Amino acid sequence: MESVCKSFDGRAVLRDLSFDVPAGRITALLGANGAGKTSCLRIVTGLLRADSGRVLLGEIDVGREPLAARRRLGVVGDREGLYERLTVAEYLELFARMQGLRGPALAQALHAVRDELELGELWQRRTRGFSQGERMKVCLARALVHRPPYLVLDEPTRGLDVLAARLLRRTLRRLREDGVTILFSSHVMSEVAELSDRVLVMAGGRIVGGGAPAELLATTGSSNLEDSFVALAYGEQQPTAEETA
Repeated sequence: MESVCKSFDGRAVLRDLSFDVPAGRITALLGANGAGKTSCLRIVTGLLRADSGRVLLGEIDVGREPLAARRRLGVVGDREGLYERLTVAEYLELFARMQGLRGPALAQALHAVRDELELGELWQRRTRGFSQGERMKVCLARALVHRPPYLVLDEPTRGLDVLAARLLRRTLRRLREDGVTILFSSHVMSEVAELSDRVLVMAGGRIVGGGAPAELLATTGSSNLEDSFVALAYGEQQPTAEETA
């Protein structure tokens, strides 16, 4: 992301935002509510257009070639985009076909994602009434069915139970081992510390700190990532109880 700016109704939410995401690594994006994380991720995935600046996926300019970018992206946002009249198998086949998969390649992709995300028991069920964990698994499968080299997730463990969150973390580690580049936002500091190779801290629409978790601790002189985040995001101005809730 290079010098990205974005405003809504005259209010700047991203201010000359620039950062790199290392290839084949997991990068976490931290920020208080209103810091600009979701707008940033929507611009990265082509769902929102920047006022200025650009986002590159390899050599692809997301703003100029959004369709080409989406072929190389997997996106997990909210879990409300399921078509509840379709079974899991039908839903994933639809999205795989939208990514251009056909014939043996389609069948192989569906079989692989079913096994990897333990979807066997859900495969022929309609998604109406699924739990948050079941919905997450289907949305993650949708993002991965075409084997994208880039994966973007917006607070992926929000609302998940322990087992579903563990499955997600295990899947992200495996994807990193396979060379997938992952960017995710989260408010769960233990999750960020456990998963991330690199952490970016946002405040006021800008990056105010970045590095490996251990580097952030050293930079701020903190003993835990939460204290590092507070020091970087708020500086001398400590947040109120309402802001940290």
